Amino acid sequence: MTDQDIFERLRTILIETFDIDAERITPQARLYEDLDIDSIDAVDLIVRLKPLVGKRLQPEAFKAVRTLQDVINALQGLLQSGTGAAANGEYEGATAS
Repeated sequence: MTDQDIFERLRTILIETFDIDAERITPQARLYEDLDIDSIDAVDLIVRLKPLVGKRLQPEAFKAVRTLQDVINALQGLLQSGTGAAANGEYEGATAS
């Protein structure tokens, strides 16, 4: 799955679930500041992303995520990881920007 595939899935979830205007959704968009995604919304987003990776997502893996690109990077790490290290918050791409 490419970054663009993940971004398109994220875009769909953000539009349908959180009623966010499509033009506000860019890889550089900050979850809280630009998209008004608070911690409760972030948990809901993680639940909706679970089918994308086919395994349980640990919220800790997303603590340092700030932008949509950070989410994409974290999900790519989970998809490419057979060990589950990313699911335990060890994916280096999920650092604060």
